[in-house]
Amino acid sequence: AVAVGYVRYRRGGPGRGLELRALRRARRQDIDDVGHKYYLELELGDVLDKDRTVNCTAEVLYHLGHKNTAPEVQFSVEGELRSTEEADEEFYNRIRSLEKELVAENIPDSHGNIPQELEPIHLLAWVASGYLIWQNSTENTHFHLAQIKHVKQVKRSDEDLQFDYVVLLHEMVSQEVIPWEVAVLWHPRRGLRVSRDRRQPGHTPG
Repeated sequence: AVAVGYVRYRRGGPGRGLELRALRRARRQDIDDVGHKYYLELELGDVLDKDRTVNCTAEVLYHLGHKNTAPEVQFSVEGELRSTEEADEEFYNRIRSLEKELVAENIPDSHGNIPQELEPIHLLAWVASGYLIWQNSTENTHFHLAQIKHVKQVKRSDEDLQFDYVVLLHEMVSQEVIPWEVAVLWHPRRGLRVSRDRRQPGHTPG
């Protein structure tokens, strides 16, 4: 989950969301006084392109005793993902030309539906959740983006688009659902950056 989240964060955008299609191989190495290192061979695909997959090798190192240190991730991808340049420019220009800032909530809705015009907004949150998963995971957690509770576009004087999200992350082990505030900056040529994030008190469904 950490490796896929990290790759999604580094390679995703409003026109591409990476997901795990298959775990080909995994092994763990215990490094004395350092931590546990995982060697992974993954097959990844784009949620918008069901026919194409790429192979990815990744190494994830969890440091011993450092609860607040993000695991170290290195990866390489073999194969080509489809270009999103055109879709990215189209999305960027559409948002820039809105007369009123975009506001939306509950994506997907209770039936799992995402309006087509909000799909790029959902994918940006998915990419940003990859950052949150990477930064906040331990060997004993498994985070998953459940829903966007709220998103609001913030007008900026520079060229970046900014969206302030409240997302719900589902921690599959404890079954806790955690609201997380995350501010996302995005530009077609610079990609996505998380400018700030803050965990809110979670609740365990009972």
